[in-house]
Amino acid sequence: MSEPTFSIRAAAAEDFDAIQRIYAHHVLHGLASFEETPPDAAELVRRWRAIVDAGLPYLCAVERDGALVGYAYAGPYRPRSAYRFTVEDSVYVAPGQAGRGIGRSLLQQLIEICVRLGKRQMIAVIGDSGNAASIALHRACGFALTGTFEAIGFKHGRWVDSVLMQRPLGPGSATEPL
Repeated sequence: MSEPTFSIRAAAAEDFDAIQRIYAHHVLHGLASFEETPPDAAELVRRWRAIVDAGLPYLCAVERDGALVGYAYAGPYRPRSAYRFTVEDSVYVAPGQAGRGIGRSLLQQLIEICVRLGKRQMIAVIGDSGNAASIALHRACGFALTGTFEAIGFKHGRWVDSVLMQRPLGPGSATEPL
C-alpha cells in the first residue's frame, strides 16, 4: 500500500468552512445524517466547541497541500451521567475521496484517543442499512452490529433505517471505570 497523502490533526476554527462543505454534501445528498438542512459554519463551530469543551476529540484529515478531505469526532452518547464512559463517533469524508483510507485513519485515531481518555464503549449510529461502506469501516475497526432501528427516519422521499454498532474501548465492561 502506498504512503498516505494526508495527515490527521485536531480540528481548528479555521477548518469549518471546509467541514461545512463536506457535511452539507452529506446532508443534501446522503443518508448518513438525518439532518435535512445543512447547518452553516457558525453552527458547526458551536457544535465543535461543545465537543472539545467536553474534553472529547474532533479530528480532521488534511492533504499535503492543505485541503481538508475528512473529519471525525466523538461526542457524548447520551447526556445522562451513567453514559459518561460511552461516546458516539461520527466520520465524514469529502465527496470523491472514499476508498483512500481517510475514514479508517480518522476512526482509528479517534478510538485511540478515546481509550486514552478512559472511555469504555464507542457507539456508531449509521444512517441507512444500505450504507455498506460505513458498516464495513466500523466492522474493520472492531465494531459489532448490535441492532437496527427500521424505518426510523424519512429523508429523500423514503424511510431510512439506523444501524447500531458498538465497540468496547480499553477493558470495555470487564472492569469498573476509574
